[in-house]
Amino acid sequence: MLHTANEPSSVWDQFLGFFAFAYNQYHTLFLIVAIVLGAFVLRWLLGALLNHSVQRVITKVKKTHDVDETQELASAPVTAARIVQRSRTLGTVINSMLTVIVFGAALVVILDVLNVPILGLLGAAGVIAAGLAFGAQSLVKDVLNGMFMVFEDQFGVGDVIDVGVASGTVESVGIRATSIRSVDGTLWHIPNGEILKVGNMSQGWARVILDLPIPYDSDIEKLKQTMLGAANELAKNPEFRRKIIEAPEIWGVESVSFEALVVRLVVKTRTADQWEVARALRAKVKLALDAIGVTVPSLNRTILEDRRTSKTPAIEPSPKRSGRTNPSSKK
Repeated sequence: MLHTANEPSSVWDQFLGFFAFAYNQYHTLFLIVAIVLGAFVLRWLLGALLNHSVQRVITKVKKTHDVDETQELASAPVTAARIVQRSRTLGTVINSMLTVIVFGAALVVILDVLNVPILGLLGAAGVIAAGLAFGAQSLVKDVLNGMFMVFEDQFGVGDVIDVGVASGTVESVGIRATSIRSVDGTLWHIPNGEILKVGNMSQGWARVILDLPIPYDSDIEKLKQTMLGAANELAKNPEFRRKIIEAPEIWGVESVSFEALVVRLVVKTRTADQWEVARALRAKVKLALDAIGVTVPSLNRTILEDRRTSKTPAIEPSPKRSGRTNPSSKK
């Protein structure tokens, strides 16, 4: 009975003895494993804290404007949607930086455990880095350019941008590259150092511009009122009332050709809704013109005639040149 009562204690003592033996034999290995596990745990905790902070900001904005989904912020002030986009972008970038910092620090501690001279290694690394500086210029440029773009709020996650080589919706912004999803579904990964200029279609407001050719002999004022009435009717539609932020305007006749006048209609909208409003506006204006029997003319013939006219003087002889006489004939 005494042996049975003491058996669990004996097993536990054996386990502790084995652990102590293994720790003494593989002390360095245990420390390295503990450092790596600690780095993973620390990285997870910092990531969770960062995600909680970003989500808290987003939740506060949603609560302030009484919406349940982020997409509904399109009807809120522009600054509210911008806060959400900027918070998500900063969260993505800081998340990437945390990974580099935490695991970089873990590597330094592991080298110290292995009794590797860190100062000497850093000095040697500095010499190697100087030698590889020319090759690493693009990487440094990518990182610095990415940081400046984020902190200057040039664009953020969810913005629709045009960077020249690609255009679409920003899906992620890293410290080295930016991912852009184009309208056809292609995901472009562009190094930040190659982004020389950015056209952001999601900041502030947008403007729908409709240039409509009308017959040359049309009543301009009547057509302008018809187009403006169609645009105002669209602006009063409950579906588009909060997407159009200013009353539609007719800017007048933009150009005059042999067969058509081009009249410009503009509507100021929220950035996320400009394409939807543009499609609805075209359909609305088309129906309004059909109702008064106006057909939009084709401009192809005018373009061809302009090209022929520009070439005509080049093949006609100059009157002054044809009227000259040879000086030798007067003699």
